[in-house]
Amino acid sequence: MNREYTAESPVIAVDGLVRTYAGADRPAVNGVSFAIGRGECLGLVGESGCGKSTLARCLLRIEDADSGSILLGDTDIARLNGRKLRPHRRRIQIVFQNPTAALNPKLKVADSLIDPYEQLGRDAKLSHFAYTSRYAYIRRLLEAVELPAELAGRYPHELSGGQRQRATIARAIGIEPDVVVLDEPTASLDVISQGAVLDLLTRLRTSLGLSYLFISHDLAAVHRMSQRIMVMRGGEIVDRFGADDLFAEERQPYTRELISIF
Repeated sequence: MNREYTAESPVIAVDGLVRTYAGADRPAVNGVSFAIGRGECLGLVGESGCGKSTLARCLLRIEDADSGSILLGDTDIARLNGRKLRPHRRRIQIVFQNPTAALNPKLKVADSLIDPYEQLGRDAKLSHFAYTSRYAYIRRLLEAVELPAELAGRYPHELSGGQRQRATIARAIGIEPDVVVLDEPTASLDVISQGAVLDLLTRLRTSLGLSYLFISHDLAAVHRMSQRIMVMRGGEIVDRFGADDLFAEERQPYTRELISIF
């Protein structure tokens, strides 16, 4: 991978990822490469349909890439399946854009928070959220996302939109992944809740040493959150730069279009 686009001691390194859907005239993801360092937020911005969410599904192994590698540490999870993949699923988690759809309406918040631990975290050596009891584990998670403990006994429909998204964030971080994919995490929230959730995500990244891939069509949010930014168009990365260089003269024409509506 080109060193210009890598991070020091990357937590995740993606190289040459390609995903093509049957019947499509071009790949949805075409030769995408990047790396994310420990505690770093890498922003990915692009218009709807450019391939951002397909990339996210490939990283989560919800979909299989046609080719390319996804290195988590020294392990290429793009080539793993079944039992060999399962131990690595804990290491990369996602926060979806619609918390209402992401939370099971039939489960109380406490049950949704404990499920990832029961499915993937029992054998993990957790430090920030070490499991001593169900009650203590859930309480620490709610505290981490600044929710009152009494919400543990409520159902998703009894929470506000912002509270639901905080609950999905708690669910994602509870098994202490190496990488969290944030797929339009504020798109369904009102403006006040958007800012509060972005501030929370920044605090969690700093305090827990999390690494983020922040995916959005909102360049302002990406610029606010990220240390580095990639611009995606037609399945390809067409521009890459440090967040401080967003307005530099050498930005690509498509990036300048996005800046014009910043």
